[in-house]
Amino acid sequence: MRLNLLVIKSPNPEKLKEQYEYLGFAFEHHQHGKGPLHFASENLGFVFEIYPLGLSVVAPDLSVVAPPTVSPPRLGFETTNLPSLMKTLENSTWKIIQEPKETEWGVIAVIQDLDGRKVELKSV
Repeated sequence: MRLNLLVIKSPNPEKLKEQYEYLGFAFEHHQHGKGPLHFASENLGFVFEIYPLGLSVVAPDLSVVAPPTVSPPRLGFETTNLPSLMKTLENSTWKIIQEPKETEWGVIAVIQDLDGRKVELKSV
């Protein structure tokens, strides 16, 4: 497998983008459908995205719920054997969120680890 996607969230994505630009990343504004505006950098098949962490929300009891201060990254891996890998994962502790399906980025499945972090598996 090879890492091909890293998504992180920040309460200040603009500042974080500027910091990562010092490491050589070149970001563009992106938005997928009605999703949030974010920054994305793509190089040699690796996509690195920075999303806003989110705003505080008002709970049904009218208390204010702040967003988490740390968000686990969403990972993506390319694999040449997605069907057999998915079969193997059926008998493991991985939770299958989305079976492999054709998307605008190729055939992708989504699984979830024990900490709740989603991982994309892309067929190559």
